[in-house]
Amino acid sequence: MKVLNIGSMNLDHVYNVDHIVQPGETQATDGMNIFLGGKGMNQSIALAKAGADVYHGGMIGKDGQAFLQACDEYGVNSKYIKKVEGKTGHAIIQIDKSAQNCILLYGGTNEKLTEEYVDSVIADFDEGDILLLQNEVNLIPYIVDKAYEKGMQIALNPSPFNERLDAVDMSKISYFLMNEVEGGQITGLTEPDDIIAKVVELYPNAKIVLTLGGDGAIYADKDVRYHQPIFKVEAVDTTAAGDTFTGYFLAGIIDGMEIPDILKMSAKASSIAVTREGAVPSIPYRKEVMEALG
Repeated sequence: MKVLNIGSMNLDHVYNVDHIVQPGETQATDGMNIFLGGKGMNQSIALAKAGADVYHGGMIGKDGQAFLQACDEYGVNSKYIKKVEGKTGHAIIQIDKSAQNCILLYGGTNEKLTEEYVDSVIADFDEGDILLLQNEVNLIPYIVDKAYEKGMQIALNPSPFNERLDAVDMSKISYFLMNEVEGGQITGLTEPDDIIAKVVELYPNAKIVLTLGGDGAIYADKDVRYHQPIFKVEAVDTTAAGDTFTGYFLAGIIDGMEIPDILKMSAKASSIAVTREGAVPSIPYRKEVMEALG
């Protein structure tokens, strides 16, 4: 089973600050680094580090060569990454002293997907393969429709949640992978149990993973529900925590693992990632995760 991730690639400009900047405030930073990121690339590399056969699709500009090098380094197939005119997407990320973050996104070439490109890529995949999507590229409704026609399993991380997702036929989604904020935006509810119940009611054929920060994560479908606590660590940078969880969760599904074991592995991988700076560099390999689990 292959995974196609048509997702964002962003150059992350990460600033360490005492606190998240307020309106009208100027604040000196304690440090600045540039990392490879974008939810799409983060999740592809998490999948690859977790042992999955993953293909990344999307657009970069001339300044995006480092993403091709990263794919080679980490084992992501980059044959569907296309260079186009314009600047590669980037993000401005503030990380405060308690490791919370604030992110400003510029879409750049992530917004330059075409229907012809989508058609040509999806044509190379088979029924039962997994398509992974986030909401940091354009044409999400079109991509969902084409993958559904092909019989692919569609995993959606609806982040960032905005009006562009209104046109997506959510009944075609096989896996919802989201945090409680995004779950609340989809359902209009705030309590995790209520969010889960509503999504199951609306989309009874879907599987749901709801991450809850310090309260762990919940998996649910129409038949079962599991809760996974976090592994407590001293967090340094939480930027890639959710992306790491997503990649490891789908890798576990591909391997046919039991859901409780997948959740435990994914939580442990995320707990390792948040102890390191950056997005892509912070994601652990599966061997390290399994050794940490004992």
